[in-house]
Amino acid sequence: MILKQYYLGCLAHASYLVADENSRTAAVVDPQRDIDSYLADAETYGVAIRHVLLTHFHADFLAGHLELRNRVGAKIYLGARAKAEYAFTPLADGDVLEFGTVRLRILETPGHSPESISIVVYDLKQDKQKPHAVLTGDTLFIGDVGRPDLRAAMGYSAEELAGLLYDSLHDKLLKLPDETLVYPAHGAGSLCGKSLSAETFSTLGVQRQYNYALQPMSKAEFLQIVTAEQPEAPPYFNYDAVLNTREHATLEESLDQGLKPLPLREVLDRAAAGAQVLDVRDPAEFSAGHLAGSINISLGGQFASWAGTMLDRELPILIVGAPGQEKQAATRLGRIGFDHVAGYLEGGMAALESNAQHMGRTPRVAATTLAEQAASPSPPVLLDVRTEKERRGKFIEGSLHVPLNRLNDRIGELPQDRPLVVHCAAGYRSSIAASTIKKAGRTDVSELLGGISAWEKSGLPVAGEAIQRSRVMKPTNFSERVLEVAGWKLRLTSYELGGKHFCKADNVEPGACIARTEGATKEECEQKALEKAQEHLSRTRRFAAP
Repeated sequence: MILKQYYLGCLAHASYLVADENSRTAAVVDPQRDIDSYLADAETYGVAIRHVLLTHFHADFLAGHLELRNRVGAKIYLGARAKAEYAFTPLADGDVLEFGTVRLRILETPGHSPESISIVVYDLKQDKQKPHAVLTGDTLFIGDVGRPDLRAAMGYSAEELAGLLYDSLHDKLLKLPDETLVYPAHGAGSLCGKSLSAETFSTLGVQRQYNYALQPMSKAEFLQIVTAEQPEAPPYFNYDAVLNTREHATLEESLDQGLKPLPLREVLDRAAAGAQVLDVRDPAEFSAGHLAGSINISLGGQFASWAGTMLDRELPILIVGAPGQEKQAATRLGRIGFDHVAGYLEGGMAALESNAQHMGRTPRVAATTLAEQAASPSPPVLLDVRTEKERRGKFIEGSLHVPLNRLNDRIGELPQDRPLVVHCAAGYRSSIAASTIKKAGRTDVSELLGGISAWEKSGLPVAGEAIQRSRVMKPTNFSERVLEVAGWKLRLTSYELGGKHFCKADNVEPGACIARTEGATKEECEQKALEKAQEHLSRTRRFAAP
């Protein structure tokens, strides 16, 4: 059996290829829309992708099930409660899809969405009774569970779905053995939960011990904890969830239609008619010079998520970037169903070299310079565009707060009598915000170079909860060592916090937390972690690339 994870950092999205080399058959679970990586690996492994499964209708990206169906004839499978425009095979609780030595057993696990399923994976050659892994979709994450509040627009309350989620976790997933590997559809950075780990897989035993949502509690307590403090969902989430149920053009068809070079004059004319000009270059490059009226969302960050948040789904998009960035930008927009790219500026910024009248710039202010300006008789308005949670942790006193995802709705609230200096954590979001404000007609807009991080590094004061906490308790006595266990490299990290000792055991390659322990002494913690790691790694197979 081959089980391979594909992790797309921009969307914090994990998808999977499960293959059997003997029957030369493969299934892909929760694919991204650009499917070339699956096809390339299928060719390398000598298998055919005959099945494509969605664990649910994803809200944060447009899945590649139609692309796989059209390209290689893969059969589409959805949960039994799903309804879609295209043909699919419904999968109910207990249904089995088997090919060669691979068995996929279905668990209906509603909660994040009504139609959610989890897929229990068996390697029949190794063990016909115990599962090797479970693909949990957005039901169970590493360190978190799927948020239950994304289907409100479709008539489901967060409380109703949270109750179903509690039952799915306790009656289905937590019945699996502790050694079962957990492979979710998302990791840290996704807005499908509120506390996702950066680790992309774990074991059910580790999650049972350390995942806050799996600790012993009543259903009422669970409802309260999982519905509280969820991040605000981007406006494109409902759009994508619905689009995933519909027959629509493939990514390849959309790119063929939208990737057209346009001369500067045509870009200017279309922008005047309402088209959105999207500059995808690095914020530093954008600051130094850009097409006036363009919005900067750099390919170097969570590009697709912020594009889906800040751009209008109804208006055409014109791309400005360095030569070669156009296809990448259009592809990443296509991953969230934004197929309304109408072309790109031919030659990129070189087209403006003899048209300086269309050039704009955004000044960037050093932290120490801003501190001097703030102490002057006519200080600028400092605008913080980070999230509520970030600001509670720490903030610059006297700053105004408008989260970036609310800026389009609240741009009219910004003071008009003083210049604006925008900041975020490090500079990515402030460039989005400053360009959005300038597009709305403001000219007196600049950015804090390096964000609040640079402000702190300059020794300038901040306030907030994190500052208070840091004065109370910090981990001490860190130690780290790497050793070999059952043929795998294992990293043990130990530290002391609040009078207790803790140890974390990580598999160095491919990089996953195997165990976390606590105890009265460092030696006790490390011994417990080693025992758990030995038990897990002795049963873990390494697949060499063909």
